[in-house]
Amino acid sequence: MKYLLSRHHCNGRKKQKGVSLIVVLLLLVIVSMLGVASMQISLMGERGARNDRDMQVAWQGAEAALTDAQIGLRNASNPIDALAIDTGCSATVGTRGFCRPDPSAAKPVWQVVDFGDASGTAETAALGTYTGRTFANANGVANKGIQPAQSPRYIVEDLGSAASGQGQQVTSNYNGASFSSNFGHDYRITAMGFGPRLDIQAVAQTIFRH
Repeated sequence: MKYLLSRHHCNGRKKQKGVSLIVVLLLLVIVSMLGVASMQISLMGERGARNDRDMQVAWQGAEAALTDAQIGLRNASNPIDALAIDTGCSATVGTRGFCRPDPSAAKPVWQVVDFGDASGTAETAALGTYTGRTFANANGVANKGIQPAQSPRYIVEDLGSAASGQGQQVTSNYNGASFSSNFGHDYRITAMGFGPRLDIQAVAQTIFRH
């Protein structure tokens, strides 16, 4: 009888150990799932912060290029007058980046020009081309830290001479009196800045009157 009771007692202990093992395994699975989910959330947050930082770098470059183009236009008497092309953008040194829009084209110039082209035949001007200003960048070389992959670039379209001299002369009437004023040219400046990679791009555009 003692032998039978002892045997029954041992079987109960074994059953209890089996249940505890299953419970522990379930807890480990739950804890592991929570850990993986936390890691994914952390990675997503870090990735979002990095993307935001890269876009901010690109936006700063685009805005700097807009400012550089405006400074260049203010210092020049009328650089478009020397542009010996009817439509499109010039790739010639001295007038590079200056464009004449084609009213009959399906798309405006700024939508078809290649802003990523930094070669000697590019139709866009790099920041500092006409002002001598500089902009720190990796010059197209990878693994150069958190800075633009290349200098921002821009084009300047002469809207005043695009069709029928629009924008050259403006006449207005106020309280019966006629006023005629020469407001000069209207220029559309389109600039593109780059992030740490060339595929990270930001475009800024403004109308400038000179």
